[in-house]
Amino acid sequence: MIKVFKVKDLIKYLIKILIVLTAVALVVKVFNIGNSSNIGNNGDNIENFNNNTENNVNENNSNKDTNKSKAWIFCIDDMLPQITINKAEEESKKTSQTKIAFSSELEVMEAIKSDSNEVTTNTAENEKNQNLSNEGNITNETENTSINDTQTGINLDWTVTEVDNSGVNPRYTDEYNGVFINNGTNYQLTQEMLTPDVEVNKNKVAIYHTHTCESYTPTEKYQYTASGNFRTIDLNYSVSRVGDELEKALNSYGCTVIHDRTYHDYPAYNGSYSRSLITAQNMLSANPDAEIVIDLHRDAIADETYGPRVKIGDEYVSQLMFVIGTDGANSAHTNWLQNLKFAIKVQQKANELYPGLFKPIILRNSEYNQHVAKAACIIEVGSTGNTLEESMGAMKYLARIIEEI
Repeated sequence: MIKVFKVKDLIKYLIKILIVLTAVALVVKVFNIGNSSNIGNNGDNIENFNNNTENNVNENNSNKDTNKSKAWIFCIDDMLPQITINKAEEESKKTSQTKIAFSSELEVMEAIKSDSNEVTTNTAENEKNQNLSNEGNITNETENTSINDTQTGINLDWTVTEVDNSGVNPRYTDEYNGVFINNGTNYQLTQEMLTPDVEVNKNKVAIYHTHTCESYTPTEKYQYTASGNFRTIDLNYSVSRVGDELEKALNSYGCTVIHDRTYHDYPAYNGSYSRSLITAQNMLSANPDAEIVIDLHRDAIADETYGPRVKIGDEYVSQLMFVIGTDGANSAHTNWLQNLKFAIKVQQKANELYPGLFKPIILRNSEYNQHVAKAACIIEVGSTGNTLEESMGAMKYLARIIEEI
């Protein structure tokens, strides 16, 4: 028997079929959007300390090549300090948060300044990190290596006998009496701007670390438990240990040193500069006569192939590099010319005592919290290819240079 469908019934069946197909399509679309959102969130977390290294694979991404790329991006982002924008801006600038810039020898990410709201909201987290840093200080078992010539056998009057740029020829755009500057700003630097006619109080120096967990290539003597890609939360093996050596060396000249070892890049890398700004301000609030403020870093290229060093006497030590910001990102940063003049003054003395110890000064538009003092600066000590021994070894020479400016 043949069943006859009325046109009205046929239309009803067709409508039901269309409704089912539409529902299926919506489910598939929602599922894909969810996956895309997860991928985006994973990309936003590249700067997270614990989740974005070659050793920490995101559970939403099993592709090894993708993880390797994330680790590389993370390390390039670390080559110069990063200052993050606030959360509202992050959502609209996921793919353009930072722009690529080229330094004298490395590819670097230029920082973007976060607004004052981020600094305020990070106060509680900074206090938490201060407690972590204090715990690290309590467990510190640093060897008391004296910089006294008679005890170490090191003669501070030795000069540089070899410069190893690790296969990279340093580039520069400007020069003042033998001091080279790699100018990444729109400023046309004049001789007047570069003349180091700045006087600073050398009797008190403040040292801190925006990227406290930066570490070096391990050696037999200095093995450490990595907490990321060339990073460790063990303050005895990170750049904070290099700060300890600078502190001891400056103390030997009668200089008072305020050295803060607070974690600013742990547990989160993102926002390191907002947190370290609070630390710097607190140090200067308690020590208003401190004019030299050093944010001590380790440069990065993500592997062991880049380790610029010089030989002084019989000792190899890491090369050093100033990074100076301008008012390009913050017009209120009126100290930048004094900061630059201070760096040139130090580097002139370094060229006199240990030529080749410093790489060209990097000048950038980003502020790097250097508005806090007239002689605020970043000094990068070595790179990932250098060892902790080489980097600590450079500090007695840096201290002598500062003492003699």
